[in-house]
Parts: sequence; C-alpha cells; structure tokens
Amino acid sequence: MTPPNFRTISYSARLVSRSNYWPTFIRHSSVSTGTELPRKLKRCERKPWVTSVNELKRKARLEREEKQSAREQILRPPENGLLVKELIPVAHQVYAARAELLGCVSKVAKNIALYSCSVCGEAHVGHTPHKIRTCDGVGSLNNKEHRWMKGGIDHILPLVESFHLYDRLGRAVSHNEQLIVDRIPAVVELCIQGGVNIPEYPTRRRVFPAYSVAGRIIDFERRFPKEEDTPGKDINTSGFWEKRKNPVEGTESADANVVNLREVAIRGMESWEVMRSGIQKLMSKYAVHTCGYCPEVQVGPKGHRVRNCQAFKHQMRDGQHAWQEATVDDLAPPVYVWHVRDLSSREPLVNDLRRYYGMLPAVVELFAQAGARVSGDYASLMREDIAVPELEEMKLAV
Repeated sequence: MTPPNFRTISYSARLVSRSNYWPTFIRHSSVSTGTELPRKLKRCERKPWVTSVNELKRKARLEREEKQSAREQILRPPENGLLVKELIPVAHQVYAARAELLGCVSKVAKNIALYSCSVCGEAHVGHTPHKIRTCDGVGSLNNKEHRWMKGGIDHILPLVESFHLYDRLGRAVSHNEQLIVDRIPAVVELCIQGGVNIPEYPTRRRVFPAYSVAGRIIDFERRFPKEEDTPGKDINTSGFWEKRKNPVEGTESADANVVNLREVAIRGMESWEVMRSGIQKLMSKYAVHTCGYCPEVQVGPKGHRVRNCQAFKHQMRDGQHAWQEATVDDLAPPVYVWHVRDLSSREPLVNDLRRYYGMLPAVVELFAQAGARVSGDYASLMREDIAVPELEEMKLAV
C-alpha cells in the first residue's frame, strides 16, 4: 500500500524537497511557438503530444503487421546502431556550446544578482526582486508574495539528467540498476550518442549495422571487441575519497582572459542559440523520451524502467513513467522570468502592472542585462513595444 504522505503531498512540494533529483522549475507546456509563452500546466495535466495520437496508433499498427510477417527489415542510422555522419559535427558543436554557455553564465552571474523563491522555485534576474504575486506553492502566503533568497546557476539553467547507455540498442535500464548506471546531463548523453567520445563514459560504436527481423534487433557484430579497441582504456581510475574533475560539468570557458562583461554575454547568447538549434537537429534523428507528468528524460530509442515517478496518479502506474516524445524544452528548459526594461531603476516590478511586463528565458534575460542583444525571436515575449504606465496613469486607463 502506498504511504499516506505520498497522496497528501502535492507534486510541486516534492519538486522543491527533491531538488537533488529533479530540477526545481515550474512545469510548462513543452510545445512553444516562440511567439507566446507556453501555457502553465496543472498538476493533473499531461504534456502535449509532439506527434498526434492517431499518428502513433497508425505507426503501432504498421509495426504489428511487420512483426507478424516475420521478414527482415533494413534499418537506417541511427536505428541500426551506426552514427549519422552528417550530425557528428553538430554533436561536437552542441557539446562545445554547452561548455561555453556554462562558463559564460558563471562569469556573468558574479556581477548580476540571481534570486529564487524558497516556496515555488520561481527565479528572478537582476537587483531588487519583483513584487508580482504569483507564488502558488505549498506553504505560500495568502497574498501570493514570494519569499526571495539568493539563487544560483541551477535556478536559471536547471540540470536535466539521463541514464548513460553503453549500447543504445540494448535493453532498457531496469529498476534494480538505477544505482549502478551513471546519470549524466541529458544534453551530454545526446552528444555522446551523436558521436562525441568521452573516456569517462564509454559507449559502443558499431562497425556493422544491426537488422530487424520480426520486430527483434539482430546484431551480427562480434559481442566483445578487440582488447586494443576496448572503450574506456584511458580512464584514470580513482577512489571515492579522491575528488575527480568531471569534464561534462566544467564551467570555465576556454578564454580566461576576457574581462569585458558584455563580450562574455554576447558569447553566451550565441552559445545558447547554437546549443538549442543543435539539439533540435540531433533530436530529429536520435530519439529522446520524457515523462508526460514529470521532468524525467531518457535519451535513447526507449525509456527506462525505473519506477521513480511521483507525479499525478503515479500509484496507478506503479511508479512507472508515462513516456512520450520529448522536445528541446525538455532537455534545455527555458526558465521564464520577468523582463526588466530599465536597469538603472531600483524600483521593483509591481503586481498592478504585471499585464504590461514581458518575460524571457532566464539565461537570455541574464545576458541581456549584461549588454547582449536579444534575438528578434523573443521580441513578442519581451513586449517592449508596449508602454508601461505609472500607477496613477493605470487607474485612469479604460
């Protein structure tokens, strides 16, 4: 029987209390057009389907018919285990852009204040946190005001992790293997499957393609490679008492001599755009799955079998995730914050004028306050074409 506290504690409260496993950001619709903000999802709502349900049913019928015919099906990369050659440079660009982005964010964050609400997890970029009453977490005040505290990089650029797969065509990670298999950032796992080689996280690179016969993957390649070709031979082993530097978590940029904050912000803005566009290209070929009710992500042809979902009606699924096709926002969540127009003013954004304010992804807002130019794709979200009246003028408006 499920303990009673799992039924009484809401999902938003668990996101805050389990920040070591799930990122603390507000759930929004992962399908955004770029011209308007994604709709905030309720606790009982599922993420929108990327592919329509009718199309999924049609594909399932075709797969059943192919299994019954018991004939050989020729697979194309990456379904056959081989790499997509034209996407290998894109994977390296995304991996380098992510490292550059983390370095730029860490430098700019030293000069621009970051805040986070201790109740709902909402973030704010810039000095003097806003007074907009949008706090709806468990334990919030009656007037919905936020309880601000000093924030960090994790609040504006949340880390989304995925299980690392040595063989992407192998079986899914089981529930008993959740503490054995490494969890790494999902963007890094996508780059590894796209062609980036990291010694600390070896992966199997096939030379001969795999085939599908009656729905089953048949691999004619030799099970164990040669000793000299064994992945992971250059790994520097170290005990748990030694602090080992994780290359995927590096936050220092390659150029450490840059002192101009505006130049760092411009480079960071470019890295953000390159990373998101590269992820979109990789996801067009390499499958990525996400849970329809929680932020869990698994990079690979299928989702894992770890029963750790605590979202809406998880008891009915025995803790299993409701896997569906993921989007770019699931791997690189854009934490939306209120856009501050006048950086010289120390007056906070007020609740009565909230309908005149715009919003931006927190990373974009951070670089914009540092002097970087915002892309025209965010023009409708910033709402800078709308004049913000004074409080006295707002009372006279019809």
